[in-house]
Amino acid sequence: MKHVLKLFSLLVVISALWIGLLQASIIPRTHTWLLPIYFIVSLGCYGLLMVGVGLMRFPTCPQEALLLQKDIAEAKDFLKKKGVDVGSD
Repeated sequence: MKHVLKLFSLLVVISALWIGLLQASIIPRTHTWLLPIYFIVSLGCYGLLMVGVGLMRFPTCPQEALLLQKDIAEAKDFLKKKGVDVGSD
C-alpha cells in the first residue's frame, strides 16, 4: 500500500507542476501540452533500461541449476513409473 501512495503522490506533484507551467506560460503552451507525452516516453525508456540492466546483471546460480536438474530427473523417473512418455534423455 505504501508503494501506491508514493506513486499517487508523485502523480499529484507532476500534475501540479504541469498545471503550474500551463498557468505561468514560462514554456510556450504548444510545448507544455506535450509534456505528458514526453513523460510517458521517458518512463518507457527508463523501464526498458532497467530491464536491460537487470538482464545484464542477472546472477548465475550453478548450485541451483544442479538442484533443478536433479528435480527434473526425479520428475521424469516418477512419470516413467506412472507410464507417461517423457521423451528421450
